[in-house]
Amino acid sequence: MFEQIPSQWIVIGSTIMAVVMGTLVMTVRAKSSKKPVNAKKIILPPLFMSTGAFMFVFEYFRVAPMQIVESIGVGLLFSTVLIWTSRFEVKNGDIYLKQSKAFVFILIGLLVVRLIGKIILSSTIDVGELSGMFWLLAFGMIVPWRIAMLLQYKKLEKTIEGNSTQKPTYTS
Repeated sequence: MFEQIPSQWIVIGSTIMAVVMGTLVMTVRAKSSKKPVNAKKIILPPLFMSTGAFMFVFEYFRVAPMQIVESIGVGLLFSTVLIWTSRFEVKNGDIYLKQSKAFVFILIGLLVVRLIGKIILSSTIDVGELSGMFWLLAFGMIVPWRIAMLLQYKKLEKTIEGNSTQKPTYTS
């Protein structure tokens, strides 16, 4: 099915899609910083992304075990940068994701690394396998990042709840 499409068209098409998706992520992230966060908003993106695993039903996208380890390892490495730059703040009793100036540059940097990696690796690794590897890399990056965000959110939420349940003390 996918073997009939010339590989250079797949590389070009997936590169364009990566740029579009990267731009979309930056736009959504900028807008989301203006609205309060909740646990559902943190958990849902990895769940939605997990549907992409269905690509591995097709042999064209299957990845060798060592490539799985490499992809997830690089994703974990990249996730540390995202975890480092994601912070929450409390405004009027609500929790907001603090907009980081570094996030946009990090996302652009990751996109550039991905594009360069795809251009270099597409000459030695089949395009379908490469797609599977990049999906694993992205999933290996987003899951730890979102777990860290959820833990940070829950910790902050407990702090807020603890402060609101305490009776005010009056000093004279």
